[in-house]
Order: sequence, then C-alpha cells, then structure tokens
Amino acid sequence: MDADKQVEYWKGSAEEDFAAAESLLDSGHWRHCLFFAHLAIEKMLKAHVTRTTQDVPPRTHSLIRLIEIAGIELDVGREDFLREFGMYQLEGRYPDSEQLPLDPALTAREVAKAKEIFEWLSKQL
Repeated sequence: MDADKQVEYWKGSAEEDFAAAESLLDSGHWRHCLFFAHLAIEKMLKAHVTRTTQDVPPRTHSLIRLIEIAGIELDVGREDFLREFGMYQLEGRYPDSEQLPLDPALTAREVAKAKEIFEWLSKQL
C-alpha cells in the first residue's frame, strides 16, 4: 500500500464532501448537510489514521475512535463537539434513529464548528 496516495485520497474526498455539505446548507437540506459534514471529518481523520499507522483505516464512523487511533490530542471543547457530532451520521444512515429537529441557524452553527475542526485537522496532515 502506498500510504501517501491513500492519505491524498482520504484528504481529497474529505474536501469534496465538506464542499457538498456547504452546498446542502445553502439549499436547505440540513440533515444531509450535517451528514456530509460528519463524513468529511471522518475521512479527514482516516487520512490521519493512514498517516500514523501506514495502513488502511478501520471501517468505523466513530470520530472519537479514529482520533484515538491517529493519536490526535484534542482540547475538551473539540472532543465534546465531535462526540456529539456523531449523532448526525446516525440520522443520515439509519432512518429509525432519533431524528433531531433541525433549523437553519442550528445547522449553520454546527457546520461552522465542524469547519473549524476540519480545517485544523487538514493543516496538521
């Protein structure tokens, strides 16, 4: 496995997914927006895991688990946010999960926080 190519794959795919999240926010598709924002962070973390382990990342959607595997140290605020942000991947994948009421202001706030973490992770690769 060429780890550098894999890192670039995960990073490029993550950037594309975050752009999709922002487009979905602009068009009012809030649940899908948050799902894609989560997916983008997940993929960026998988780039970190690949860089750290020099291996294919595990098939998990848990941001916290990926952070642990990558050995990334987060402040409490970022860790708490990512722990809670995990709920959006459940809503996007499993229609029988609890569906939280969303609105444009909440979604925009969540995406802004996600973007800050996404950019922070990207700079560290």
